[in-house]
Amino acid sequence: MKLLSFRYEGITLFGPKVKKEEAVWNVQAIAEEYDVDDFPKTMIEGIASGLDFVEKIRKLVEQAGQDTDANRFKLRFEAIEWLSPVPRTPKNVLCVGKNYADHAAEMGADAPPEKLMIFTKSPTSIAADEQELSVHADITENLDYEGELAVVIGKGGQNIPKQLAYDYVFGYTIANDITARDIQTNHGQFFLGKSLEGSCPMGPYLVTKAEMPNPQKLSVVTKVNGDVRQNGNTETMIFKIDELIAEISRFVTLEPGDVILTGTPAGVGKAMNPPSFLRRGDVVNVSIEGIGTLSNRFM
Repeated sequence: MKLLSFRYEGITLFGPKVKKEEAVWNVQAIAEEYDVDDFPKTMIEGIASGLDFVEKIRKLVEQAGQDTDANRFKLRFEAIEWLSPVPRTPKNVLCVGKNYADHAAEMGADAPPEKLMIFTKSPTSIAADEQELSVHADITENLDYEGELAVVIGKGGQNIPKQLAYDYVFGYTIANDITARDIQTNHGQFFLGKSLEGSCPMGPYLVTKAEMPNPQKLSVVTKVNGDVRQNGNTETMIFKIDELIAEISRFVTLEPGDVILTGTPAGVGKAMNPPSFLRRGDVVNVSIEGIGTLSNRFM
């Protein structure tokens, strides 16, 4: 199931993509029509209920599809304002640094990291697919892109065993870990350079894990103005998804709606010769098979 969050007539909603249509089911409206009292009001609330949430949506859509006027429960994409699938995370977005050997090498590492590198982005940095983003020219000249697979946690836990890690995953989306390289360097750590407004666009969809049986074999392609910059595959991650969840949860209690950015493959702007950073008018597309394409223009 492909879920999205959106705003319609000033109200924040969510729902599944209508199959073979550029539209979303307004599941809250369906739930109200058929007097479903216990239907989640927010995406985070739904994620926390796991497979039960997905099954409720499936039943509502099936019921609406049998309605003589099913189209009244559909909203065309052009009528909605897209939001990040998880509009606001419970805590900072958790990010993994140098989790691809080729990226570690292009950033100057003598060898791939032996231990996990974790940093965070402020939840206020979260942005949406198709949202125009600032290049923040007043404070940085070195804004860079990093296309990544993002894991959305569905069940809270601490000290999660590696062999049970996928039980705690709700689904997957695409993220662009936008980074102000000069701020990152000058400040001496990652947080400020990673947390500028709009520096964590995610989307367009949150794909439930049942539809992604092998998240460790997905192509990750980033294009800037149509030119391929990154062309990697999640199978080359140094630390796999189950390892990330197990290790992070040793130190941090994971909660439903937490997002883990799993790292970026080689091809970032800083590593080009000469470096090529984002400028006004640039369009960045990050595509991951099975999810779609996250697209943002920079202004």
